[in-house]
Amino acid sequence: MKTKADIKDRFVIIMAGGKGERFWPVSREKTPKQLITLLGKRSFLQEAIDRVLPVVPLKNIIIITNAVQAPEVRRQLPKLPPQNVVAEPCGRDTCAAVTLGAAIVGARSTTAVMAVLPADHVIPEEKKFQQILTDAFDLASRGQVIVTIGIKPNEPATGYGYIHVGAPLPAPEGGKPYQTVFHKAERFVEKPNLEKAQEYLASGQYRWNAGMFIWSFVTITEGLQKHQPEMFDACQRWFKAAANPAKLKRTLAKEYPVIKKISIDFALMEHAQNVVVADGAFEWDDLGSWTALERHLKADAAGNCARADFIQVDGARNIIFDARTKNRTPIAIVGLSDSIVVQTNDVTLVASKSQAQKIKELVKKLGENPKLRKLV
Repeated sequence: MKTKADIKDRFVIIMAGGKGERFWPVSREKTPKQLITLLGKRSFLQEAIDRVLPVVPLKNIIIITNAVQAPEVRRQLPKLPPQNVVAEPCGRDTCAAVTLGAAIVGARSTTAVMAVLPADHVIPEEKKFQQILTDAFDLASRGQVIVTIGIKPNEPATGYGYIHVGAPLPAPEGGKPYQTVFHKAERFVEKPNLEKAQEYLASGQYRWNAGMFIWSFVTITEGLQKHQPEMFDACQRWFKAAANPAKLKRTLAKEYPVIKKISIDFALMEHAQNVVVADGAFEWDDLGSWTALERHLKADAAGNCARADFIQVDGARNIIFDARTKNRTPIAIVGLSDSIVVQTNDVTLVASKSQAQKIKELVKKLGENPKLRKLV
């Protein structure tokens, strides 16, 4: 088995981009979802770092973000080495970000094993997550497999991609059995309709695709070489530039805008034959919109969930959130039901819960108005 000495070869790449639309007006372009605090006292990004620190040294955590958000990332993570915050010149989807992360990690250690994790998930059961991540690091270091953490569905969700899993894999030769159950990935499937999602849930043979991947530098580069040769060539160039942050920045500024825009799922995961799924047997939530807060905030007798000084008459099933940092006053509602009310220092949002997905349209409209652009 691997020893703790091998921790020096473990890296975590945290994907921390995004536009900050779904949780507007608390989230903005400069402070999207991963940089705000909704549940607790630390941002989602800070919590993501806290979760992996028992498994990976701080100096081996790389944040891939963008130029607009990089200053706030550095402000929130003052102990992280500045060169570990890497800003993409523009968004080119997750395959480019993964390729960039792999090049940076590989330049530090060609024997590295790395996890690629989102910055904005809710994982209350940290110890369980850490055990699965540790086992996944070990498995990925032993052979040329791509490990992804799949979440066991607890409802027929239509907002996630799914992974069809095969039989559990045996323990590695010459090693103790893992605490984590691993399966061969049979296939990745797109977001299903409700009927399909109910089928997947009932079968017990599907996991939610949570976008968490673990692989060695050798494995990810071989995967890119086989399935995305253009990305592999870019990885080689960025690998050579990565030791010099200024040189890397110049290289990315020139090459990034013309690199292929494609997700890592389409680019690699759906084609690779060496994918293994770790059972994510821990509580998990992607918090996709304001309505998801209902799963985490205690409701009153009428079903209202609030993080605010809140009073109501004949109000039911509302979400009330006060993010003001100054001059906080009570929020009062009368006869309002199934709505979202969010108050910040500079703007108030009132929306129907059933129309929460249209907040993105509202943000776009604000961006087109010169007088209101500052609210985006």
